[in-house]
Amino acid sequence: MTEEVERGRGTPNGLGRVPLPRAWTAPVRAMSRILNTDGDQQSGATVPADERSSVVDCALYVDGIRQSGDWNYAEALRAARAKRDSFVWLGLHEPTLTQMTGIAQTYGLHELAVEDAVKAQQRPKLERFGDVSFLALRTARYCEHAELTEHSEVVETGQVMLFIGPQFVISVRHGDACRLAPVRADLESKQDLLLHGPWAVAYGVTDRVVDLYLEVADKVEDDLDILETEVFDRQSHGRIQRIYQMKRELVEFKRAVVPLQRPLMTLTAQMNRDVPKEVRRYFRDVQDHLTRTVEQVNSYDDLLNSILQARLAQVTVDQNNDMRKIAAWAGIAAVWTAIAGIYGMNFEVMPELKMRYGYPVVLALMLTISLALYRWFRRKGWL
Repeated sequence: MTEEVERGRGTPNGLGRVPLPRAWTAPVRAMSRILNTDGDQQSGATVPADERSSVVDCALYVDGIRQSGDWNYAEALRAARAKRDSFVWLGLHEPTLTQMTGIAQTYGLHELAVEDAVKAQQRPKLERFGDVSFLALRTARYCEHAELTEHSEVVETGQVMLFIGPQFVISVRHGDACRLAPVRADLESKQDLLLHGPWAVAYGVTDRVVDLYLEVADKVEDDLDILETEVFDRQSHGRIQRIYQMKRELVEFKRAVVPLQRPLMTLTAQMNRDVPKEVRRYFRDVQDHLTRTVEQVNSYDDLLNSILQARLAQVTVDQNNDMRKIAAWAGIAAVWTAIAGIYGMNFEVMPELKMRYGYPVVLALMLTISLALYRWFRRKGWL
C-alpha cells in the first residue's frame, strides 16, 4: 500500500478519507496496534454502531453558527477543513477504548491522551500533543440529602476531558456531575464568542465546571453550619462519624478544585499563543472564580478541623464530668459502706451495741453525712 493510502489521501477501494498531518500518523498507527484494529479503517459516512453509542452530539459551526443536518465526526471534520472560520464540536459520553479508535484515527489524537480520556482518573491538567491540546477537568455536583449522616454522599465527582485542535474540539464526559447540553445551548446563543473557534468551547465548558464548584461550595457551607451548631449545642449529641464523613467529602471536592489552578494559569498566560487573546480574557474571569472557590475550600478545611477538635475536646470534658459524678456518688456510698462495715464486725464488746435507739441513730447519722456530702459536691459542680 502506498504512503498516500496510509495517510488517508486515498484507499484501495476508492473511498476518500480525511487527510491527516504527517506528524499525526505515528500516534494513529500506535493506537491501531494497541487496539488490534486495521490501521486503514475507513472514515466515511458510516460510523460503527459501537462508536455511535458514545456520541452524544456532533455539530459543525461556521462563522459561529451551527449548521443544520446530522453529521458524523468524519464528514463534519472534512467540511470544517473545507471552509474558513469553521470547526467541529464532537461530544462523547463515557466512550470505551474500542469506541475511540476511529475517532482517534480521524482526528489524529495521541494514544496517551486517548488512554487518559478513557480511564477518567486524571487530575486536572493541560498537555499538548502536536497541534492538539488536552485539557482534563474534574467535575463536582452537590448531592441533596435530608439529613447529614455518617454515610451521606455530599459531593459527587466526575470528569470532563477536552481535545482542542485547530478546527475541532472533542469533549469526553464521565459521570453526570456536569452535563454539557446547557453549555452547548448557551454557547450557540453567543455567536460572537463562537467566532473564536474551539477555544471558545473550552472556555464555556471550564466556566460551567467552575460555576458548579461555587454552587457546591455554598451548599457545603450550609452543612458545615449545621455541624458547628450541633457540636456546640448542649442538647444535641452529634456523632463524630458525621464530621469524619464530611471531611472525606471535602477532601474529594478539594482534589477537584485545587489542581485546576495551574492549567488555568497556563491558559491565561500572556505567552500562550494557542488561546486567542479575547478568549484569554474570559479564562481570566474563570480563574477569578476558581481562586474564590479555592479560598472557600481551604477555609472550610480549617473550619472542619476546628469543629473536629472542638468535638474531641467536648468528648474529653464529658468523660471527665462523668468520672467526677461517679467519684462523688462513690464518696457518698463510702459513708454507708464504712459505718455498716464497722457495725457488721462480729465483736461482742462494742460501744452502742446495747443502746435502745442505736439503729435509728446510726441510720440518721449516715443520712445526714450523705446529705452534707451531696450538697458539697453540688456546690463544687461535681453533681
